[in-house]
Amino acid sequence: MDTFWWVALVAVVLLALVAAVVDGRGRSDRGPRSRRPRQPVGSARPPSRPSRPSGPEGRGDGRTPRAGEVWWADVPYEDGPGSKDRPCLVISVRGRGRGRTALVAKITSRHHEERPGVIALPAGTVGDQRGRQSFLETDELREVPVAGFRRRVGVVDPELWERVRKLGAG
Repeated sequence: MDTFWWVALVAVVLLALVAAVVDGRGRSDRGPRSRRPRQPVGSARPPSRPSRPSGPEGRGDGRTPRAGEVWWADVPYEDGPGSKDRPCLVISVRGRGRGRTALVAKITSRHHEERPGVIALPAGTVGDQRGRQSFLETDELREVPVAGFRRRVGVVDPELWERVRKLGAG
């Protein structure tokens, strides 16, 4: 083979190697790391550890929800069949084994002034990328199977938790 072709072949291989490294394929299989800072949930106390998929369905972070924590979960609609993946505040956890459920108050990005028991939450409380302000609706609680919990965001501020309890939700 001609020297020119060997040089061209080596150049192409080197360019492919550089592109792979820049693209991340030359690194380990850990995947990209998030550069977004973790935000506390209504307090200066950050979540205790980052979320990691676990279990056979790859859902949850290997923990079970506890009262006073904010989670993303599959929350049933109030006015019909079906559900929606949304943030919620865990009020209590009941039962044992596969039948465990949690009583939750849903968190929404829409403010409904006409509804009693709506509490404005600090921006970033639900751990979304946009850091929107959210509203906790304590007037209609939902029962959610523990298996429906996907990602823990953190723990609410003790003052907010006391306010929820005074409204009769906690």
